[in-house]
Amino acid sequence: MNVDSATGSGASAQAHIAPVLALDRITKVFPGVKALSEVELRLYSGQVTALVGENGAGKSTVVKILTGIYQPDGGQILLDGQPVGFPTAQVASAAGVTAIHQETVLFDELSVAENIFLGHAPCTRLGLIDTASMYTRAAEILSGIGAEFDPAVRLRDLGIAKKHLVAIARALSVDARVVIMDEPTAALSHKEIQELYDLIEKLKAQGKAILFISHKFDEIFRIADRYTVFRDGQFIAEGAIAEVREGDLVQMMVGRSVDQIFPKRQPLGGTEILRVVGYDHPTEFADINFTLHRGEILGFYGLVGAGRSEVMQALFGITKPSKGAVRIDDKVRVIRSPADAVREGIVYVPEDRGKQGAITALPIFQNITLPSLKRTSRNGFLRLAEEFRLARDYTSRLDLRAASLDTELGTLSGGNQQKVVIAKWLATRPKVIILDEPTKGIDIGSKAAVHEFMAELAADGLAVIMVSSEIPEILGMSDRVVVMREGRIVDTLEGDAMTPENLVRRAAGIAEEGTT
Repeated sequence: MNVDSATGSGASAQAHIAPVLALDRITKVFPGVKALSEVELRLYSGQVTALVGENGAGKSTVVKILTGIYQPDGGQILLDGQPVGFPTAQVASAAGVTAIHQETVLFDELSVAENIFLGHAPCTRLGLIDTASMYTRAAEILSGIGAEFDPAVRLRDLGIAKKHLVAIARALSVDARVVIMDEPTAALSHKEIQELYDLIEKLKAQGKAILFISHKFDEIFRIADRYTVFRDGQFIAEGAIAEVREGDLVQMMVGRSVDQIFPKRQPLGGTEILRVVGYDHPTEFADINFTLHRGEILGFYGLVGAGRSEVMQALFGITKPSKGAVRIDDKVRVIRSPADAVREGIVYVPEDRGKQGAITALPIFQNITLPSLKRTSRNGFLRLAEEFRLARDYTSRLDLRAASLDTELGTLSGGNQQKVVIAKWLATRPKVIILDEPTKGIDIGSKAAVHEFMAELAADGLAVIMVSSEIPEILGMSDRVVVMREGRIVDTLEGDAMTPENLVRRAAGIAEEGTT
């Protein structure tokens, strides 16, 4: 099956039905990156459209455009065939577009009804909240989705599943015509997921147009009527779900070669330096086992919620596993805090460098020397010359572009900030460096510099763990790839098995063609 046939069949099947809401050649540009490039999306009354794409395909950007959070830089939003604008979330809501996010903000100290109508409660003629109407209407909405509990109860007294129903009721408290569900089953049990499916059927029967975003193919094929595929911010295909196979969707999602240029390197095949055995966490991951060798770049790949970052944070002592062991140089080490991790030679460059990896108000040199103050001080006093020497050594290795080491970190580009965070941890002389989404949000030139430096680190014998959602990066830089799904390692790929299709199949839990 090719992309043209998918698009054509879907278009012909819907030729006689006008979409409730459509995106026509929508483009969205952020500094240094085109998030969406003339994408198309059509949502139909009484139907579920699954929006499919790997991490970074542009799905979240589309949701924010549909809900008035972002404004498109090109193209049109069409409501009932007429061009409209959603300059604010309030305007989008008034037009009948509502979203149920994976993590909706609710307030435990308020009642269910107050949470449902927060910000748009019915009012009396005097402008006061009409409490009686609010509770009556809340009860009607809850009943309509099969949530038979008292709207006067405090949210704090409800379980997770009922809180999720409150979030759904809040989304439906406006006169919704379009309902967006963004990873709605991520925190639900199997029973609760089945109840959500029943709710979706009720919404379809009411004529709602539903946009369903999920990485779980079993869910998509269970409830979706149609599909739309995005890849790298571009529209790829759309059509009827009954006319497509899982393998077709995978091919459309990843159907590109690893065409970026990555540094050529020969794995050292060094001795084992790190072994993780039986790592468990009560809520985030289970039965994590892997090894890491000197001079190796070990990739970790998975879809949203796979638990990759959570494993790395546990290794760095930010969170504590419930059981399991870490062996470094074949000796069991206890890591209870980041200080323990650094002392044992493990450092972590987080995904959110602005909040977790650096202090943007401080100058470059102070950010770099923070974890190494014992080396730059004597008798309890900092030695400024020694701080500058240490910072200069590591920033020169990373080709940092800044006017001076006194420059405030927050004034640098994303790529240069990332270099400072890496330099900070390299100055501690680690054995293992964990890079969590190391090139996220930085330009192509800076990406190439980070990739080149990663290769140099491995060539020097440092062991590197790289968590990345970018398939070309994972395949272009890794010697082996650990694939995670729903908090567990499902496979470790190496050699010829490291293909885009294999990565996505393992991460999404899709069986090979011809198997059950």
